Order: sequence, then structure tokens, then C-alpha cells
Amino acid sequence: MKDFPQFMKNQLNHIDSSQQNTKDIDGYYFEGKDGSQMAYWTYYADRDSKEQVHQFDEYTVCVAGQYVEIFDGIEHVLNPGDEIVVPKGTLHYGRVKAGTRTIHCFGGKRINHL
Repeated sequence: MKDFPQFMKNQLNHIDSSQQNTKDIDGYYFEGKDGSQMAYWTYYADRDSKEQVHQFDEYTVCVAGQYVEIFDGIEHVLNPGDEIVVPKGTLHYGRVKAGTRTIHCFGGKRINHL
């Protein structure tokens, strides 16, 4: 597949650009009853994200392209099918190549409803 299925891209679930940590991306999310969230992003340009820290664990899987998660001074290169967990309280950021798609699962609320 070259894109996420259309049913996953409902505008009601679109992530506003003010809540993105990376420019030139498109993202959508779903929220669980427990407040956990799942977000999936498509990256349209080579970019680095802002440094960030969460008070919950973050699980990431690379669907297509290449995503690099950087924390504790180590670059973790994710190719399609690779996954990683960033423990809560860990300062981290990412680097991505254009055309990459990722899915992120958060153990808490990452996206605020606008």
C-alpha cells in the first residue's frame, strides 16, 4: 500500500498542525476509553521533529520509508516493520525521510481536541 486507507483519514480525526512536532506531515488519531491514543502520520519531506517528553510510554512502528527515533544519545533506525518503545519521561525526537508512514500508540493523551 502507498497510503493509509481512506476510512482512517476522516477529517473529524485530523490532527491540527498546531499539535504537530514536525512540519510537512499529515496525521490522524483515535482515542481509547482509557485516554490512550493512537496516531498515524504521513511525512511529505525529510524533517527532524522537535524534542519532546511524554508522561506516558510511546510505541512506534514504521509502516513505510524510514524513521529514526533518537533518545539517550542513540539513533534507533526504523525501517518498515521495525518497532520501538520510548519510555515515559524520556527526552526524544525523530528524523524522517519523505514518504515515510508511521503509527504511534501513546499510553496517555498526546493529541488535544480542539
